[in-house]
Amino acid sequence: MPGVMPGVVMRSGERLLPPEPPVPPRSGRREGRIRRLLRRVGRTRPGPGVQTGWRLRLDRPVRRLLPRSLLGRSLLILLIPLVVTEGISLELFYGSHLDIVSRRLSTAVAGEITETILLLERTHTRADRDWLLASAATQFQLEMVLQPHRRLLHPGSTNVLGPMDEDLAAALAQTGLRFSVDWLADPHVVHIALQLPDGVLQVAAPRKRLDVGPIWLFVVWVVGSALLLFVVAALFMRNQVRAIRRLARAAEAFGMGRDPGPIRPEGAQEVRKAAGAFNRMQERILRFVAQRTAMLAGVSHDLRTPLTRLRLTLAMLPHEGRLEASTLAPDIGGMVADVEEMDRMIEGYLSFARGEGAEQAEAVALAPLLEEVVAAARRAGAEVLAVSVQPMPDIVLRQIAIRRVLANLLENARRHGGRIMLTAIAEARAVVLLIDDDGPGIPDHRREQMFRAFESGSVGGTGLGLTIARDIIQAHGGDIWLERSPLGGLRARIRLPF
Repeated sequence: MPGVMPGVVMRSGERLLPPEPPVPPRSGRREGRIRRLLRRVGRTRPGPGVQTGWRLRLDRPVRRLLPRSLLGRSLLILLIPLVVTEGISLELFYGSHLDIVSRRLSTAVAGEITETILLLERTHTRADRDWLLASAATQFQLEMVLQPHRRLLHPGSTNVLGPMDEDLAAALAQTGLRFSVDWLADPHVVHIALQLPDGVLQVAAPRKRLDVGPIWLFVVWVVGSALLLFVVAALFMRNQVRAIRRLARAAEAFGMGRDPGPIRPEGAQEVRKAAGAFNRMQERILRFVAQRTAMLAGVSHDLRTPLTRLRLTLAMLPHEGRLEASTLAPDIGGMVADVEEMDRMIEGYLSFARGEGAEQAEAVALAPLLEEVVAAARRAGAEVLAVSVQPMPDIVLRQIAIRRVLANLLENARRHGGRIMLTAIAEARAVVLLIDDDGPGIPDHRREQMFRAFESGSVGGTGLGLTIARDIIQAHGGDIWLERSPLGGLRARIRLPF
């Protein structure tokens, strides 16, 4: 069609719209600004759990009002439910029970007064009226006096604590008569005056018929009991917090290098457990420091002998003339032996100082582990008679460290004894490993000394094997000690918790 732009299809009944102008490409500078803005918004977008807006503004003043100490927060946790509970109890009593009882009492008194007024309207003689008022005093305990030709000048009611005044005023208003109520003139009597057509009816109602009891007594009882319970709870909570404070002070002093000594566990069960764990941790750290200090002192002592021999050997070598290799062979062999001895001692020191802290504990089946250790000991020449392992669940331990302990104990049994037995017994919360041999054993008075650093029962030993073994076992929360074996030699007993 003439006048139609190419590429535009025109349907019947439609109006041809002018084509949109082409969008110019954005400049690179503008696109760069948009990208930077989007990245900034992405960085400032709060992640999950981050409080923003009104929550953050509300959280800060609340944190300022909350106490910072554990005792203050614990007392606040006790006080808030206590206040809420007392408020609910007051509302239930004052708002429902007391209101219902007071309304019923006021309605009853107002009904008796109304019934008396209706009867007074039906009597015409003075004698009948006197008899009726006397009967009301006897039957209803309401002292009534009719004052003829009087006008009630000040209607209304005085106010007292409680709903009694409002309930009585509402009940008397249903009579349609003007009235006045005085609650304050007499503490035992409520004076009521009603305007009748021919005078004023004065009614003296006993207060006990309208008042359900002193409200302040109930309030004092509720508040007093709440305060008493709060004080008792505060005293108990203070004792609990005092144990936590003592634990915190001991931990801070120990972290500053002081020795506060073991703290006495007291308070709740969780606090006692924390105090016991702190005492065990403190004991392990002190033992660790003492062992490393003794090791450093023993390095110079043990290395002094081979170093002295090396120094003497070097000093006795001739410094002039020609030297024959055959002549120096014994001296060179002795120096090589001294170097090997020092290398062996240094390796033992480094193993002791390095420990097994880098290895992570994991659940391990004990039976395959013992079989592997026993197989390695047999290849080294040990005569293991039997390996007895009771059925037990997997135990969480550092496998390489425990393998090192068992290998060391089996090697000691191989060197000092002949036949070896390995037994694993499952207890309620721990597993007990028994390593028995038929060697000469160790006297009772020396068994504990063998766990000290540099105490060796054999020539050429560094005296660190049992020390390292106890260090590893105690790091697992267990213990190791030496006993007399049924085979006649020595028994090493290891206890590891599950």
